[in-house]
Amino acid sequence: MKRFSQLIQELELSNKTNDKIGALVSYFSEADERDKPFVIAMFTGKRPKRPVTTTLVKQWAIELSGIPEWLFTESYHSVGDLSETIALVLPPSQEDIEKPLHQWIAELAELNVKSDEEKKAYILQSWNSLATRERFIFNKLISGNFRIGVSNKMLVNAIAKQSQQDANKIMHSIMGKWQPNEITYEELTSGAHVNTDNSWPYPFCLAYALDTEAENLGEVKAWQAEWKWDGIRGQIVKRNGELFIWSRGEELVTDQFPELHFLKDELPDGVVLDGEILAVRDGNVLSFSTLQQRLNRKTINKSQLEDAPIGFFAYDVLEYQAKDIRTTILAERRKILEQLITQLATNGVVVLSPVIAFRTWAELADIREKARELNSEGIMLKQMNSIFHAGRKRGDWWKWKINPYTVDTVMIYAQKGSGRRANFYTDYTFAVRDGDKLITIAKAYSGLTDKEIKEVNSFVNKNAIEKFGPVRTVKPELVFEIAFEGIAESKRHKAGLALRFPRIARWRKDKKVDEINTLDDLRALIPVVE
Repeated sequence: MKRFSQLIQELELSNKTNDKIGALVSYFSEADERDKPFVIAMFTGKRPKRPVTTTLVKQWAIELSGIPEWLFTESYHSVGDLSETIALVLPPSQEDIEKPLHQWIAELAELNVKSDEEKKAYILQSWNSLATRERFIFNKLISGNFRIGVSNKMLVNAIAKQSQQDANKIMHSIMGKWQPNEITYEELTSGAHVNTDNSWPYPFCLAYALDTEAENLGEVKAWQAEWKWDGIRGQIVKRNGELFIWSRGEELVTDQFPELHFLKDELPDGVVLDGEILAVRDGNVLSFSTLQQRLNRKTINKSQLEDAPIGFFAYDVLEYQAKDIRTTILAERRKILEQLITQLATNGVVVLSPVIAFRTWAELADIREKARELNSEGIMLKQMNSIFHAGRKRGDWWKWKINPYTVDTVMIYAQKGSGRRANFYTDYTFAVRDGDKLITIAKAYSGLTDKEIKEVNSFVNKNAIEKFGPVRTVKPELVFEIAFEGIAESKRHKAGLALRFPRIARWRKDKKVDEINTLDDLRALIPVVE
């Protein structure tokens, strides 16, 4: 536990990628062999079942610390992290017990079948045997919530450097189904288990945002252009008579999309398709907010099937006739994909994502402007001779997104951030005018400089009107331009609208509140799909 705690501290204190990779390499060189798979699992989002509710942990911490609940709440708002707050308010430990990380995790897992009294006894005994930093890690193990700024790519590069294995091979190996208590670090890094699971997906090939003029990419004939759809990137895997559907987040989502289950009979064995899961009706792609009605559902009822019918737009084929063909160039993979899809009886549920025909970059730029009419985010550009990389490779694939929508709003609520921003109001709620009223339309927390954050924080402290827990109602005086990728009707929001990826574009110090946009202005932006 102490070595893992040291790793977390090193990762939190550094903003440099090479330093973080160095810390990870050192850890995987020195740590207990049984701990390493658990660390990889945690850093890749494979969370175990939470053994104790947050409410109980908080209650026990308040009871043990002897402080009033209001003071604990204020401390939490100041610190910004519940696990760290608990670690700080508890009295000093009376013992010093050292156990390896995997043992702590195993003991926490055993609590799932224990009574609340047994859970409490174990948690209190553990707190009494750990120093503050180790208590923080222990609390994080309970919640399963590790946010430490380590991407999958960074983790893979560190493991590859330490184990002397190919990074692509490791990326493939850590995806999908595996249990950290059933596999060794050596087995995981060598990919010894990869071919034992029929469901195994491949790492996704990703694109960088286009950072130059399209004309600088060279001859148009060297590129394939497709629409960039706004859905859930997924892989459909058919092996040995079984069908599996994976999201880009490495979640097995087969049960969420019964419309695609017919592929178990239609799709040949030994095939893996890459594409986009979308809400589609009569061949038209619906908004992402419509698709959201179907996400993370354990059961799908009839009305959900009717309101948000699912389709799959196929981009690529990664495995064919049980062979990994990711190193075959895109032009050849596309031919195989077209042959596969045209032979399926899909009833329009599974279709080829269309290739956009264009003769000049200027012509493609004009076509791109029509993306929103199709509920698309823009255009994907792929080198015809590119292979299907694991992760991103600059120059092969580009995403050429359309410019975002923008709207002028006023800030009406503010809340303190977390982590390094715990002492500043950095999470804001924005509103537009609806007649004589202000109605909230978005929350955002990114887009301001450190200097601007301090200015806004000072304004909130001086102009707070009401307090609702950590939220402050403020005088509606500060105008901000909010950028967002899409807009759709939504019954879940008071304004009846949902904005896609809202963020602060700029602080409009040149505008007054009576100049902000209206709810009708936003409604006029909703694309009409014919």
